[in-house]
Amino acid sequence: MEIHLASPRGFCAGVDRAIEIVELALKRYGPPVYVRHEIVHNRHVVDGLRSKGAVFVEHPDEVPAGSLLIFSAHGVSPAVREAADRRGLRAIDATCPLVTKVHVEAQRFAREGYEIALIGHAGHVEVEGTMGEAPEQIHLVETVDDVAKLEVRDPSKIACLTQTTLSVDDTREIVAALRARFPRIRLPRKDDICYATQNRQDAVKVLLDGTDLMIVVGAPESSNSNRLVELARKAGTRAKLVQTSDEIDAADIADARRIGVTAGASTPEVLVERVVARLRELAPGTAEVRWQPRVDEGVVFQLPSELRD
Repeated sequence: MEIHLASPRGFCAGVDRAIEIVELALKRYGPPVYVRHEIVHNRHVVDGLRSKGAVFVEHPDEVPAGSLLIFSAHGVSPAVREAADRRGLRAIDATCPLVTKVHVEAQRFAREGYEIALIGHAGHVEVEGTMGEAPEQIHLVETVDDVAKLEVRDPSKIACLTQTTLSVDDTREIVAALRARFPRIRLPRKDDICYATQNRQDAVKVLLDGTDLMIVVGAPESSNSNRLVELARKAGTRAKLVQTSDEIDAADIADARRIGVTAGASTPEVLVERVVARLRELAPGTAEVRWQPRVDEGVVFQLPSELRD
């Protein structure tokens, strides 16, 4: 059996930054440090930070007045920021800069009188934050069918934004449908798409030819991890999403001569290493591990000013 590891995989710059923000805040201010929503969608990461004194909440009302609250990498709406202000909370923003960029574009389009078609998944925390920037002017579009049903005041004054954890491939059909129905639509720039999402999908595509099983290490709540599973399945490759190595058993790898392994952008490398160890345990003496050439994505995001020194 061959085990092929995708590259790049796992943590992106936005996730690295968000986790570092919580860890530095705990060291500088001491526990407890409150975090609005899971800082990133990974149980291993969240449990590790919780053991150090991070407390995860869903609303600022759950935080004692005057405490420190960190906004997660997914971003928050103005309403959440206002609720934090009302409680006198000290806030540190761990929003991924790519998400912040989309928020800024939503604000600009709204000021200019545009209605906005936001391509994304209902209920995802990033989508909720972005829609909160201009709830009266943003329409969520999940499918091509949603485009046909979209009603706007002025077809010449519509713009499009996307959830960052979708790739160019994920949005291509919907963008084409929007362009066909609204020829004057302002389309998203390519750099609105998370570089990490696209890069991890491209790495999986390289592995799919000849692969019998693709294992994606990631959380069920992780949008980009789920897209990796979908990508493999659409190509006709069996795929399984796992959070830990314990979720893999002998039946999963039966008759699999070549297994691909990748990880979503919120997944630490230690979990990938445990998956590889589990596969070697299930196929003792026969598993050969191969790596794609290492890809340096060359992206680093600055820490917030409060923690920069």
